[in-house]
Amino acid sequence: MIEHSSNYRHSGFVRRSNPLEDILAEVGKALQVLDGSAQAGRPNPAGPKPLNAAEENLSPAEQRHSAGLMRVNHVGEICAQALYRGQALFCRDAAIRQVLYKAADEEVDHLVWCNERLQELNSRPSLLNPLWYLGSFSLGAVASRAGIPYNLGFMAETERQVEQHLDDHLEQLPPQDARSRRIVEQMRDDEIQHRTTAERHGAAPLPGPVKLAMRLMSKVMTTTAYRI
Repeated sequence: MIEHSSNYRHSGFVRRSNPLEDILAEVGKALQVLDGSAQAGRPNPAGPKPLNAAEENLSPAEQRHSAGLMRVNHVGEICAQALYRGQALFCRDAAIRQVLYKAADEEVDHLVWCNERLQELNSRPSLLNPLWYLGSFSLGAVASRAGIPYNLGFMAETERQVEQHLDDHLEQLPPQDARSRRIVEQMRDDEIQHRTTAERHGAAPLPGPVKLAMRLMSKVMTTTAYRI
């Protein structure tokens, strides 16, 4: 049973009675995510790191393309992490906070795996990650005011759109890029689980214009993150 308590704790986050302390804790979490010091709770599904990218038989063009796609995936996880933490910070229901924080924890795993793969491909995360994080956290905080069903609906729709992006990336990745593929496949499986969890807890369908706006914002993000 989940207690509705002011001392709620999840993954090192303590739900305090002082809002300022909550905000400072979130700032610390954001810095960990953005500076790359966050740690994954699960092993990288790609397995041991290769000595160099050449071992994977990727041409320079294929390596750049894989890196661009993994950078987009990394930004997607930055946004999801920030979105769920923004929603959870202002959520008054402890059980739903747990759902949001658990999803956010798994997004950290995805962040770390994508970052490790970018390093293997001699590339880097998006230079605009601080902006992506701030915008998504703010959006999550605003969305939290819509009530629990729409909060969960926002989570379900986010994951549904991410699933589609990941399926598309699996088609675009070079066939021999098995390491990126294993990471993306595990991410997709986790996102499906997040969506079904949100739906099981009572997610309400979002209005059509909101879904469309989310798709347009996602298109801007993915197009930009592929290169910057």
